[in-house]
Amino acid sequence: MSSSKRDELLADAVRLRTEGRAEEAREHLLALTARFPEDAEIAYQTAWAHDTLGLEAEAVAYYERCLSGGRLGEEDRRGALVGLGSTYRVLGRYGQAVETLRQGVAEFPEDGALHTFLAMALYNTGEHHEAMGLLLRLVASTSEDPYVRRYRTAIEHYATGLDGTV
Repeated sequence: MSSSKRDELLADAVRLRTEGRAEEAREHLLALTARFPEDAEIAYQTAWAHDTLGLEAEAVAYYERCLSGGRLGEEDRRGALVGLGSTYRVLGRYGQAVETLRQGVAEFPEDGALHTFLAMALYNTGEHHEAMGLLLRLVASTSEDPYVRRYRTAIEHYATGLDGTV
């Protein structure tokens, strides 16, 4: 199969998913995965289709495959790290979720979604202080709410030590 045909079939599958036809997209992607088992982009889209259908356990192998070779573009890699970390968390695999999401935050420190999902996974592992600190820093740095902005310095200060008193 030519690379242009592969690209066309992948684009069709992505279109089906974005149109809400996730099961059809999944079927197309599984066929593509069988033809291109080492293709990171196809593995990523296959994982995403499984996640969309609530098939998180099946999505994991595709996420892991797409991330293992480092051949994804930056935006797809970012999405795969969020997707895998979130999927691990939903499956109760909290330690793996934290590890994956920490890797994502290290690679993409400006990505608020990665910070948010990491905070949720940290909560699940009992790391409540770190989780709350992450969320407070995120709120302080991204909120457009004028009242939050007014207290940004205080919120950032408390993000490092919620238990501190005078």
